[in-house]
Amino acid sequence: MKNCEDISKGLIAYLDDRTNPAERRDVEDHLAGCPACRTRAEEFRALWKVMEEVPAVEPSFGFDARVRQRVAAEPSRSWFGWFAPQARFALSAALLVALTVWVAKLPSSHPQMPAPAPAAVAASSDQDFDAVKDLGVLEDYDVVTNMDALSQLVPAKAPETQRSDSKQTESND
Repeated sequence: MKNCEDISKGLIAYLDDRTNPAERRDVEDHLAGCPACRTRAEEFRALWKVMEEVPAVEPSFGFDARVRQRVAAEPSRSWFGWFAPQARFALSAALLVALTVWVAKLPSSHPQMPAPAPAAVAASSDQDFDAVKDLGVLEDYDVVTNMDALSQLVPAKAPETQRSDSKQTESND
């Protein structure tokens, strides 16, 4: 079953008898169950009845000839004129190029942070030490480092560049 939006798109064709039988049946089924669409269809029918009463205006004698004469008098573009860019197209292309250059020149997403002052580094180190010195885990540091279970752990793989650097230093020794 079609919804009101689908029916409204095909309503003019239905009222003008330009639909196939399947579409016609769909519209009629919908109009039977939807009072809003049925009202709209009736309004269109009433409008067409009023428009049928208005007499058709015939163009004046020679109208067709004058229109054809004006069309013929219009300057035709040369074959090169088709390749010449229109003003809007040229402006759009120029703006696109300018925007691309501007975006390319923007600073990277990770701007360089200014180096902290030496006093700030010292204060930060002191704060880090104060936070860590009270941890009970550090009292047992020697026990943890000498634990036999730690010796059984598999060391993490070093990145390829570090391994090749270590092989070169071993071969140089």
